[in-house]
Amino acid sequence: MDGMVGRRKPQPMLRRTALLHCSLPLLGSLLAGPLPAVAAAVPTVLVVGDSLSAEYGLARGTGWVALLEQQLARDRIAAKVVNASISGDTTSGGRSRLPALLATHKPTHVVVELGGNDALRGLPLTMTRDNLVAMVRAAKAAGAKVMVVGMQLPPNYGARYGQDFAALFGTVAKAEGAALVPFLLAGVADAPNAEALFQPDRIHPAAAAHPRMLANVWAVMQGWLK
Repeated sequence: MDGMVGRRKPQPMLRRTALLHCSLPLLGSLLAGPLPAVAAAVPTVLVVGDSLSAEYGLARGTGWVALLEQQLARDRIAAKVVNASISGDTTSGGRSRLPALLATHKPTHVVVELGGNDALRGLPLTMTRDNLVAMVRAAKAAGAKVMVVGMQLPPNYGARYGQDFAALFGTVAKAEGAALVPFLLAGVADAPNAEALFQPDRIHPAAAAHPRMLANVWAVMQGWLK
């Protein structure tokens, strides 16, 4: 009996009071209604291209990538556009730059607009194809959807080379499950007034051509962004 001196049985009222205090925060959250939904992340569109996307020779804000941002705003589509295009870039350059761009910007969508400079330099088509495939796969591995933007060459580069070059973009896109813009300069390079749509070097489109270039991309991009 002496060993029991000083011991007291737990008081029921004290335990009920403690439980009530612990339950108040939970009760308050339940009475407040459902928790607000977490806002979905805004899609990020990364454009990896050459001078055709880098506004070469143009006033800033007049190239097709800048016009794309305006198009998204008009259509009230929440998306961020990152233009990582560099004039003169090749598929080899884009391939080497892409890992860092993916890590930095974490894009949900990647547009690959490269290959024209490969052809102008007469690089092997197998190299261009392999680089494009590597870029598409790297972007997909990072969780992004990919779009390949096709290009064509003037006839003076040789019929066979030109045909094979134009076809490789579709081949890569189909094999890798990427979206495809068949020809960025459709309605520009083959327009009746084509000379008026190019800068004096006859290689780079003038500002007047870029709305049409955007239209070529936008026709594919609308469904691709969903």
